[in-house]
Amino acid sequence: MNLKQLRYFLAVAEEKQITAAAKRLFIAQPPLSYQLKQLEKELGVALFTRTAYGIELTDAGKELQNYAERILTLAQTAKDQVNKTAKGELGTIKIGSASSSVGELPSDKFKQLTRFYPDISFDVYEKNTFGVLDELRSGTIDLGIVRTPFNRNGIQSKTLTNERMTLVTTEQKLLEKQTVNLKELSKQPLIIYRRFENIFNESFAHQGLKPYYAVKCDDSRTAILWAQQEMGAALVPESIANLYAPKQFVLVKHASWETHLQLVWLKEKVSPLMKRIIDIF
Repeated sequence: MNLKQLRYFLAVAEEKQITAAAKRLFIAQPPLSYQLKQLEKELGVALFTRTAYGIELTDAGKELQNYAERILTLAQTAKDQVNKTAKGELGTIKIGSASSSVGELPSDKFKQLTRFYPDISFDVYEKNTFGVLDELRSGTIDLGIVRTPFNRNGIQSKTLTNERMTLVTTEQKLLEKQTVNLKELSKQPLIIYRRFENIFNESFAHQGLKPYYAVKCDDSRTAILWAQQEMGAALVPESIANLYAPKQFVLVKHASWETHLQLVWLKEKVSPLMKRIIDIF
């Protein structure tokens, strides 16, 4: 039994005539009759009876009709789904999100993607940048959105944002300024998250300054929360300050403290669905 035989069988069952079914299938009558006889031979039953009005299904034929309809529908569904998968229009994408990537995940690009391809779904894993990279290298996730700097060994990336560093503070005198410089920062009890510590230290040392870190943490949102409780002033990227402390920050004037959000993936593992998502950025 094969799909072609089932299609022929259904055509005859619906048309109730060999001639009409052959015309519908764009084939001659003899090969159609042959395929039906082969199907009956394999099943060991009669599927049709001839009447004065044409061809009628036997009880066994009616039973096969139910299965044939389901089988052909399933076969077409399988074909469609396989083609969608190959084109990157179907499947689940596992994506890791660093806490500071809130402005990019989800974004309008993702909403547009699912509007056109509703069969795409997402599994989101939330960690810091280093945790996301670990999950990427272990194969737990397909894509990640992380913040620079990070170890790029074996990693492909695409830059999503360019951002300046800001100082989140409750001190009105600082908030009235356009920008603050490193000398002004060195006089403040600073709240930082650890991944930027080396960069900060190098910049302060280059200018002969020694900062005071009142609090060190692993999440920019935590840094902002402590700053809002007046435990110090938090150094965080601009997008995070805009989101969680929109009227409580001032820009830091120091070019080398620019940071980027990047979409990352492993060089050797790019599925059609991953490629579609990479391309939308």
